[in-house]
Amino acid sequence: MGGALTRYRVIAWIVGVALVVLVLIGMPLKYGFDNPTVVAVVGTAHGWLYMLYLAATFDLSRRVDWPLKRMLLVMLAGTVPFVSFYAERRVSHWLTAERPRTPAPVAG
Repeated sequence: MGGALTRYRVIAWIVGVALVVLVLIGMPLKYGFDNPTVVAVVGTAHGWLYMLYLAATFDLSRRVDWPLKRMLLVMLAGTVPFVSFYAERRVSHWLTAERPRTPAPVAG
């Protein structure tokens, strides 16, 4: 599960940053200054990266046996600016809270 969580966390941040760049930089440039370059490049990249985000979320959710509703809500988090960052923190918290803790070895 550790590898799946790491993959999910990395792609969640990448998708979140791409979406923020698209909305806060690309859209104002396109509609305010008639320069669609950022939207064309970042929008396309975000679309492909979002597909990876969906795959990583699905993989993680099957490994930890989430209910369908939780999986779908986490998947939708990649479509709203800044929400993927929140979802990534919540997912990390859920999974580290559920993971049984093993005590550290005592040197002696």
